[in-house]
Amino acid sequence: MTKFLFDDFKPVSAATWKQKIQVDLKGKDYNDTLRSETNEGITINPFYTKEDQSNYKIKVPTKGYLICQTIFIDNEKIANTLAVDALRRGANSIRFKATKPFDPKTLLKGFPGKTPLYFSLSFFDVSFKTALALFCDKNNTYIQTDIIGHLAESGNWFQNLQKDFNQLDDLVEKANNCIAISGDLYQNAGANSTQQLAYTLAHANEYLNRYGKEVASKISFNFAVSANYFFEIAKLRAFRLLWDSLLNEYDTSVKEAHIFAQPSHRNKTIYDYNVNMLRTTSECMSAILGGANSISNISYDNLYQKSNEFGERIARNQQLILQEESYLSEAQNIADGTYYIEKITSQLAENALDIFKTIEKGGGFLKQLKEGTIQRKISENAQKEAADFKTKKMVLLGTNLQVNSADKMKQNLELYPFVKQRNSKTLIVPIVRKRLAETIEKERLDNE
Repeated sequence: MTKFLFDDFKPVSAATWKQKIQVDLKGKDYNDTLRSETNEGITINPFYTKEDQSNYKIKVPTKGYLICQTIFIDNEKIANTLAVDALRRGANSIRFKATKPFDPKTLLKGFPGKTPLYFSLSFFDVSFKTALALFCDKNNTYIQTDIIGHLAESGNWFQNLQKDFNQLDDLVEKANNCIAISGDLYQNAGANSTQQLAYTLAHANEYLNRYGKEVASKISFNFAVSANYFFEIAKLRAFRLLWDSLLNEYDTSVKEAHIFAQPSHRNKTIYDYNVNMLRTTSECMSAILGGANSISNISYDNLYQKSNEFGERIARNQQLILQEESYLSEAQNIADGTYYIEKITSQLAENALDIFKTIEKGGGFLKQLKEGTIQRKISENAQKEAADFKTKKMVLLGTNLQVNSADKMKQNLELYPFVKQRNSKTLIVPIVRKRLAETIEKERLDNE
């Protein structure tokens, strides 16, 4: 075929489209009627054209993404049974969480040798972490250590700045993939997409400043993905651009960021909890199309119930349906060439880079954490989101819109689903993860 159907149509410029729209509006203002502004300061236009393409070459995983099952280690044998069963039922990576040392030999009995493993440990025992890293396959194991993230969230170091970094020095020397930047903290605390990107980049740069370009290959990133479907796709893609740009400054051959993604907790609810399944499905799709390396879904009931077989199976099956039945197994580059996503990707990256430069000029991420600047900026955006939620500009179905007054939850709470009051003394103001619906949910529980 030498002639294509679309060859019969002349190209239409953006100016021509806009002129036609203004005619159809019959006197209404184009900007007020069809354009809107986001919390990130990005203007959303009613249409996008080829002129909005950025043509960035974003390096995304070439062999698809991992379906990860998160399992808490209370008993090694039980955790092993759960993990082996999850792998048999479709997961192909495991993330273990623990609050104390454990026996890795018992935990990993019967595991395929190359199974990708993530360890999220809330304690910092460098001898144990080093031994764990050496016991596991070095290229497929991620010891998710983040002493700066611990400071940001708890307000304190594990011991103190010097001792924490001295221990990390030893771990970095002996283990691969031993630093994981807690970018998910900023989203769950209420930061907007631009702030999340800038703070995660500046956070990672603190480790690069200390250890140099050699540590770049040992750093991975944790991100939380929320409900703004296209923006979340663009957010992950924008971060890959930013990380690549930062590493160019360090003149290192390491380019591709390893991204571990989970749905956000910030927009999840205890009332009408089945809606959480819809939210997490959309969020997992955003993570896939945004180019995450590994995705661990959260169950619809994990806010108020202990981990259970049904909830975990549903969460895993959501990903299996997306991967196998929706044919998204290798779809990370599907957003290439999409005018809207490419435009907001470049805008997010550019705006985040401006914030990053401001942080660096102000002395770096740690300094601004200690001064409270990062916390204040996140709090300002969180308050804005809370106001939008109160006025229903930001909607959570079943919570601030189309509320089912007959829905009762007080008797179903196995876990406390709200932020716990802290009374301990801290070095800095901690960054607190908090869900949007907490205030209204407390009122409803009190009135049951």
